[in-house]
Amino acid sequence: MQKSVSINIYGRVQGVGFRYSTQARAISLNIKGFVKNMSDGSVYIEASGDEEKLQKFIQWCRQGPPLAMVSDICLEEGANAHDEGFVIR
Repeated sequence: MQKSVSINIYGRVQGVGFRYSTQARAISLNIKGFVKNMSDGSVYIEASGDEEKLQKFIQWCRQGPPLAMVSDICLEEGANAHDEGFVIR
């Protein structure tokens, strides 16, 4: 079953390759959507995909790449559905 979520990720998540690592992980799990840096220092993601793979993706987002230090994540279900690729904005 397809599902969509939006994720706000807080902590040391900019300047550590978070967006590029997120894109690579999303593509490996066939997740569609986008990732972008926000002006408050957080990272925002909209992701759509198979529910099981989306859960794996969310679990990865709780840690991020090796240099990141995720302090909090805010998850909201029912974001806009995406059906083409995963891009960095």
